Amino acid sequence: MLAVLEQQLIPILENTYHLFGYWGVLLAMAIESACIPLPSEIILPMAGWMVSRGLFDLWWAVIAGTLGCTLGSTVAYFVGAKGGRPFILRYGRYVLISAHDLDTADRWFAKYGDWAIFFSRLLPVVRTFISFPAGVTKMNLAKFIFYTTLGSFPWSLVLVYAGKLFGDNWEEVRQVLSKFDYVIVVVVVALIAVYVYRHIKKASATAG
Repeated sequence: MLAVLEQQLIPILENTYHLFGYWGVLLAMAIESACIPLPSEIILPMAGWMVSRGLFDLWWAVIAGTLGCTLGSTVAYFVGAKGGRPFILRYGRYVLISAHDLDTADRWFAKYGDWAIFFSRLLPVVRTFISFPAGVTKMNLAKFIFYTTLGSFPWSLVLVYAGKLFGDNWEEVRQVLSKFDYVIVVVVVALIAVYVYRHIKKASATAG
């Protein structure tokens, strides 16, 4: 199902690139980084394919991808900063998230947030959603933008360049990287399972 949706996305992106050039890359990456799962593993290699055809310049495509990521991530950050915390405080208990958990997240982001933001930009799946919790915890905005841009640049460079190298076979870049998606999803699900187990165990101990 997901593969079918991605195949339908390809001609839309191609038309967008032809119509808007680098702005199309920037827009697509902004959408991807605003917690909307539009895969950059398609957006950027396709831009690289345009480079291989002489329609894009490598570095301008990379810059457009990087700026788009930063823009979309900043939007997600502000959504989390403005409305995320009240929403979680009101409804978080239904998914086992408490005010104490938010306080813990605040401390964690204060201590490790800089590099967490940087390295998350190099990970499929995680990179799309890390900005919202950064906003919820009110991570320093200047640092957030700096490390988001710093981490987005190598991601954009590698994927655009890979698309350029693969040329007409650029879709193989997505096929290779999709294998990592499953690994990361399994790890995230496992971490959630541990989190839920610990909360249930703690609640049982308190009740007892």
